[in-house]
Amino acid sequence: MTAIKVLSPGFLSTCQDLGRPGYAHLGISASGAADTLSLRWGNLLVGNPEGAAALEMTLVGGTFEFQCSATIALTGSEFTAAVPWCSALDINAGDVLQIGPTRSGARCYLCVRGGLSVAPVLGSASTHVLTAIGGCGGRGLRKGDTLEIGNAAVRPVRRGHFPLQLRHDIIRVTDGPQHSWFNDRMDGATYRVAEDSNRMGLRLEGPKLECARELLTEGVSLGAIQVPREGQPIITFVEHQTTGGYPKIANVISADLPAVGQLRPRDEVCFETISRSRALELLRRQEASLCSLT
Repeated sequence: MTAIKVLSPGFLSTCQDLGRPGYAHLGISASGAADTLSLRWGNLLVGNPEGAAALEMTLVGGTFEFQCSATIALTGSEFTAAVPWCSALDINAGDVLQIGPTRSGARCYLCVRGGLSVAPVLGSASTHVLTAIGGCGGRGLRKGDTLEIGNAAVRPVRRGHFPLQLRHDIIRVTDGPQHSWFNDRMDGATYRVAEDSNRMGLRLEGPKLECARELLTEGVSLGAIQVPREGQPIITFVEHQTTGGYPKIANVISADLPAVGQLRPRDEVCFETISRSRALELLRRQEASLCSLT
């Protein structure tokens, strides 16, 4: 049997890939991995396509019994585990993998050679918790669930240690569509991630942002920084609402969205506004680092 049995699911463990873009008109955001860079990195290490379905674990890992031999990689935040991080590892049938609490960052990815075999919903295996679709019934894993291993491998396994580090303390942004409505900027200010943050959005606590106007509802993009009337910003994230009426002071650059996915409650972060040309250059560099694994 080519499967993984869930002995303990951890806090919130879900099946994720690169999401299902193109359904905002149905009110469904793309979802997918909160840290797409780590998911892609892990898949490349085990020889999968970058977007193969993998397991995303949040804050606390889990315990998994392998009912077959497999090759795996753990990427993202470092968790307490008796296996190497950012390295391909061979697992024997009957082995139990136990992953403890995070040491840094919020999310860890368990990538298995062949990928997880999950029936796609709207073209994706990703779990969208808000709408309860995808993955294992649109929910987090439970004790006793079984994850089938697929046959998505397309290239040899990369042997060796290939660490991937994301800087979480500074998030770079570009100006949002309503940035001129605000009396203040976010540059250099320190904000704290609130306890009630999740995959839908990260609420921030810090200097109040004053807006001179109100906004009618319009479309909302991934990484948009909205500011409600009370002046405390919200970073819309992978399960964000597709429309909203809060003005948007800024937008997180694509290269730093994976770092947002690693922010934990009570983490502190500063923001730096950069040009769009600089944002594109940073994204090109990031993609080049991924290409080194192919």
